[in-house]
Amino acid sequence: MILRSSELFLALDRVCEFDFNANKFWWPRYGTFWVIIGAILTQNTKWTNVEKSLSNLENANVLSLEDVANLDISSLSELIKPSGFYNTKAKRLSALCKNIVAKFGTFDEFANSVSFEWLISQKGLGLESVYSILCFGCRREVMVVDNYTNRIFAALGYEFESYEEAREWLESIDRDEIYKSLGNIDDNELFCRYHGIIVEFCKVHLKGGKFDDFALNLFSELG
Repeated sequence: MILRSSELFLALDRVCEFDFNANKFWWPRYGTFWVIIGAILTQNTKWTNVEKSLSNLENANVLSLEDVANLDISSLSELIKPSGFYNTKAKRLSALCKNIVAKFGTFDEFANSVSFEWLISQKGLGLESVYSILCFGCRREVMVVDNYTNRIFAALGYEFESYEEAREWLESIDRDEIYKSLGNIDDNELFCRYHGIIVEFCKVHLKGGKFDDFALNLFSELG
């Protein structure tokens, strides 16, 4: 049996406990410059640590890309310290925000005009960070593939030769099947939700690098 993307989505969506009625796009502060900040700060750390850093920035009245760009590196490092690797992340975040302001002027113009090629050329941004920014910050119709996604693929016995191949498989989801379950939603909301349910599922059922019995039984049914 060949698993289809829509089957994986619906199986995970049925058991996902996240309240998409409260936030249908999953990522906190969807569609704002905070997604850019979060996409960098969440590298190699837990989101709870990122939230502490975001709170520090807000409390210091750092409320825009321009504010981040104008902040000296040492001050930025101190504010984002809870996220770990703070010196490296501060340099990358500062450089990215400066480059965005220089090229696009505002976040709204960035969100409307930025290309994948420009983003991937920025130091410190890998494929996951770039697609996270495009999907959740710029509202683009693209899917994010992360380590959790790859863990699920491995548990299902699926291997992809590249990030892009995995992303294309996920994006090949049968829209008509999804509409029957969720109603008509656009691809951006669909891919936001898809990535969200993958992360939320793994946060509950993946412990110590191993899936629990509930997850394994679900994967067995899908296989």
